[in-house]
Amino acid sequence: MWRFVDDLGIDLGTANIVVYARGRGIILREPSVVAVDARTKRVMAVGEEARLMLGRTPGSIVAKRPLRDGVIADYSITREMLHYLIQKACGKWGKVFKPTVVVCIPSGATNVEKRAALDAARAAGCRKAIPIEEPMAAAIGAGLPIDLPGGNMVVDVGGGTTDIAVISLGGIVISDSLRVGGNKLDEAIVRHVRRTYNLDVGEPTAETIKIEIGSAVPIDPEQEMDVKGRDILSGLPKVVKVSSIEVREAMQEGIYQIVASVKQILEQTPPELAADIIERGITLTGGGALLVGLDDLLSRETGIPVSVASDPMSSVAVGTGKVLDMAKFLDGNALSFYQEHHAY
Repeated sequence: MWRFVDDLGIDLGTANIVVYARGRGIILREPSVVAVDARTKRVMAVGEEARLMLGRTPGSIVAKRPLRDGVIADYSITREMLHYLIQKACGKWGKVFKPTVVVCIPSGATNVEKRAALDAARAAGCRKAIPIEEPMAAAIGAGLPIDLPGGNMVVDVGGGTTDIAVISLGGIVISDSLRVGGNKLDEAIVRHVRRTYNLDVGEPTAETIKIEIGSAVPIDPEQEMDVKGRDILSGLPKVVKVSSIEVREAMQEGIYQIVASVKQILEQTPPELAADIIERGITLTGGGALLVGLDDLLSRETGIPVSVASDPMSSVAVGTGKVLDMAKFLDGNALSFYQEHHAY
């Protein structure tokens, strides 16, 4: 059947939004940032263009992240951001032939938070909004055999949340959503640099530090990098040298919160499924999976092999794309492993 627009899968992340088009794959990957005129409330820029404005705008323009901890913090701005992305993905026909959209929701989101995400997608221009929990989408996108009897464990470390789930026979047996992710690690780095060097830096700089020299375990050799910011005492620009050792120590609390949550889920996993996980291992997805040594740390702390998905940042979006191919899902019937939700 001819379609003027493709149905979409949207990974509605705190740090980035990834859009998957049915039949085309991933077509958009934009930071979850919107620049708004403070006086008129008009959206000035969305995505990468808005991200470059973070911390650099005049008083009349505010660059903000409308999603916090994996859920919507500003409904109207999120709606405008989704509208922009849907129109960019679908082109001129998107206004006439509205797409069906699969939206990822953190497993720990409340019913109000789930409804807000689905309503925002509907208001942004989609025909039907279908929810799916993030760890389920991540497991599907990572290629885990979730429809077979046997335990599969996925840890999706995103920008705002870390979703952990054990999946078997197409259903989530046990899960947890921890409101700790890449953004919390960035905030920890900001606090450390401020406290240790009296240097004020923004979250984009902290994220760069994390990517360049951050790690979950000691590395050989340890690294250093120059960090630029504003001296709190003098108010003047200043450059300091920061080491990977102190960055790792700054992030340690957040990292070990993730480790503790993974251990807790394993403790609550039925014995037979736990035996399967020992054999199959744990799969890491999400942007946080790229943190150097996180897989090694989890493996050491749990005694279970841990592997990183082939494309961890795209796993959730790819999972939504595979769900789009399930005709019975798009016909309005719930997936066998997702009976508790419905399309709005």
